Amino acid sequence: MKITVVGAGNVGATCANCIAQKELANEVVLLDIKEGVAEGKALDMWQTAPINYYNTKVTGVTNDYEATAGSEVVVITSGLPRKPGMSRDDLISINAGIVKSVTENVVKHSPDAIIIIVSNPLDVMCYAAYLAAKKPSTKVFGMAGVLDTARYRAFIADELQVSPKDIQALLMGGHGDTMVPLPRYTTVAGIPVTELIDADKLEAIIERTKKGGGELVNLMGTSAWYAPGAAAAQMVEAIVRDQKRIFPVCTLLNGEYGMEGIYLGVPVKLGKAGIEEVIEVKLNDAEMELLKGSAAAVKSVMDVLDGMNII
Repeated sequence: MKITVVGAGNVGATCANCIAQKELANEVVLLDIKEGVAEGKALDMWQTAPINYYNTKVTGVTNDYEATAGSEVVVITSGLPRKPGMSRDDLISINAGIVKSVTENVVKHSPDAIIIIVSNPLDVMCYAAYLAAKKPSTKVFGMAGVLDTARYRAFIADELQVSPKDIQALLMGGHGDTMVPLPRYTTVAGIPVTELIDADKLEAIIERTKKGGGELVNLMGTSAWYAPGAAAAQMVEAIVRDQKRIFPVCTLLNGEYGMEGIYLGVPVKLGKAGIEEVIEVKLNDAEMELLKGSAAAVKSVMDVLDGMNII
């Protein structure tokens, strides 16, 4: 089995390293457009194999999609970060062009691959990849909810001084300030979190979760990579090991939650076939209004992409 990660930046390299150490495939191919970067990082990772006791071979290549041929899963992390003076539309245009090109090359050499998008702006990049791939949406989806939920759970663990292993949570909507954490569906060892944390403190945790990415950028001057890379690798694991995990995933809705033709984060069952089921949980009126607001924000960005006629 072969798994490819496109983009050897911090997120892509971390994802490839996690996949290798979990021994999810015989070979992990790390691809980048910068000469020598993927090769160097892959070689560095491979040299940890005798230390960390894994057999997965890590191979780095520069823009050589033939080396990715026959991949079962491809994770796409390619794209530019937003820079000072760059408008949202500029970022969308540049990254949509990158994701389109990468996706077309991936599908050309691995037509049956399941594609996981990590590139930002996440929701609209999933849409761009879906249009370029010309594959069922069950095979083209995005990683955001796994990361956002992990941040939410980590903050709850800090507040309660408990193990994050015991916290289960659900978060829906777009990736960003309009995401919708759901305290009603958040538990600690089966105990509703609302019984353990005061409402004002829980609201503060929710707000911190929404701005979790920005908090890290302010601290480091760059985007996070350990948690995003690990989150993408966890999705890969659910697929290749056919685990049937229930994760919040950015997927194309076709009538679920009363929405049509929009990429949005919702709970799904993830297994060998990709997205095997979109799970519709019951939302109260307030939760549904928040989800609709998030969907409207995502749809406005999708409309911007449509208007650019890039794909």
